[in-house]
Amino acid sequence: MQGLIYLRHYLRQHVGGLLWGGVLIIAANVLALSLPYVTGLAVDDIQAHGNINNTWRFALILVGLALVTGVVQFGARYVINAISREIEYELRNNLFRQFQRLELDYFQRRRLGDLVARAINDLSAIRMFLGPGINNSLNTAAALIATLIVMFQIDRQLMLYTTVMLPLMTVTFLILDKRISQSFKRVQDQFGIVSAQAQENFSGIRVVKAYTQEAAELDAFNNVNGEYMRRSLIYARFYSVLWPAMFFISGLAAVVLLWRGGVDVIAGRIQLGQLVQFNIYLVQLTWPMIALGWVVNLFQQGQASLVRVREVLEYDPTIKDGPQTNPDARVAAGAVTLRGVTLRYADSAHDALSDINVAIPAGGSLGIVGATGSGKSSLVNLLTRTFEAQSGDILIDEQPIRSIPLHELHAAVGYVPQESFLFSTSIADNIAYGKPDATKDELERAAEIAQLAKDVVDFPDGIFTVVGERGVSLSGGQKQRTSIARAVAKNPQILILDDALSSVDTNTEAEILRRLHAFMQGRTSIVIAHRISTVKDLDQIIVLDEGRIVERGTHDELLRHGGIYHAMYRRQLLGEELGIDNDEAPAPTFVQTEIPQE
Repeated sequence: MQGLIYLRHYLRQHVGGLLWGGVLIIAANVLALSLPYVTGLAVDDIQAHGNINNTWRFALILVGLALVTGVVQFGARYVINAISREIEYELRNNLFRQFQRLELDYFQRRRLGDLVARAINDLSAIRMFLGPGINNSLNTAAALIATLIVMFQIDRQLMLYTTVMLPLMTVTFLILDKRISQSFKRVQDQFGIVSAQAQENFSGIRVVKAYTQEAAELDAFNNVNGEYMRRSLIYARFYSVLWPAMFFISGLAAVVLLWRGGVDVIAGRIQLGQLVQFNIYLVQLTWPMIALGWVVNLFQQGQASLVRVREVLEYDPTIKDGPQTNPDARVAAGAVTLRGVTLRYADSAHDALSDINVAIPAGGSLGIVGATGSGKSSLVNLLTRTFEAQSGDILIDEQPIRSIPLHELHAAVGYVPQESFLFSTSIADNIAYGKPDATKDELERAAEIAQLAKDVVDFPDGIFTVVGERGVSLSGGQKQRTSIARAVAKNPQILILDDALSSVDTNTEAEILRRLHAFMQGRTSIVIAHRISTVKDLDQIIVLDEGRIVERGTHDELLRHGGIYHAMYRRQLLGEELGIDNDEAPAPTFVQTEIPQE
């Protein structure tokens, strides 16, 4: 019942259909009751007249009644099952909408395979709970009430003897109820783990094969799959008790009916036709009562799955529009200011960023450099509200960032992350992802700025070539350039490049930067890079170390300062002279000095 209470909002929208389905179920059961009655009349007629002259008439009546009953039963099932499909559709849309609202941290703390299982397997269990579950519940209730009324009218004493076994079914349900529910939830939880294990292997299949870990991954999957099988067998053990119990109880009722009914017919208390009616009524009750066991099982499955789905639907995102949000706030010029900003992740004992102060005027540019883990990506993630700062102020166009509606903020920012993600569609669709109405000329211009156009001409279908799962058919550099083109096509007020040129060679990088500098004119730009050549022409540069700004200034100012930035620059020059990768060049020694933040 708790599941139905929670789903009342969805059920309320289909009240008319549910009432109509209920009417059809009642009508089907009333028609079904007429079949034993006609059969009883036929038996009494044969017994009274000693011939079968009227048999064809009774047979035609029975066929007609059976046909009408079947049509009405079909209508009842169709109406209610259609409603369950519509509610499943609405739930799945709402669940996916909730996934879109949740912050990045939510997905980082959960296994994606388990979330996929909730969106597929658990919603299917809820649909079965609403469709066949409600249909068979109503059918069982209607059949039980109507049949008992008719049997009571025929012979109340025989009805009491026949139905004395039915409470045993309720006792059986109560005994198995809790165990079935708990067991099914454990099965669903483990199914999520199996799905997550498979999803991770499919996503990382290149790494698995490169390191020849197929056997190890197979063993790991066998372990979680074996646990899923073990839990499923425990669940099946409880579930399988229901059916034999139902047949056993119905068999006892049939024995009682034959014994007591036979005595009554011999004594002349009832007619043979009435005993036949009783027997058919009992047979008609058998399936609804057995189905009641199935319904209990569906309800338990549905309840367990609903708990898992509700965990997602009722989760309150930490990053959302709130009381501080001004619906009319917009990002116009794109000026960015951070004052005393501190960020600490939930699972960390140390600040990722500490006392950050930065001011980027509208149309200005900022370069961010520093060692891996120094907080570069954390800083720009604050500007998209991927994470929230614990203290300090973040302003865009002198407006608190929380006052700007999230959709307006995200629409104003073009962000190219470190890890380029491409959808399994065409290059054109990937570039136009941030601007679905972009023209072909706009897409080609964005590809030209990102230096992707020269590669696209060699593809089978040009810019409309499908790139495969996660862009599997493209190289790392082509993926990055596609991501850059995607941000350019969006034409944002604020452009953020998070180490977006790490996979391209220096010549391609130089050409991309030349074209990007022209594109960046008049828009606020933030560039994270490991290569000094990527940021040296920007208006200002900050150096991060362990979440703090330790140096700031222009390229020339920082070189004169002789600190971390100067050492990085010398290291990269040495790497170029030696003809090796910058990260492999020996690091010059230097004395680290920290300058006051302005």
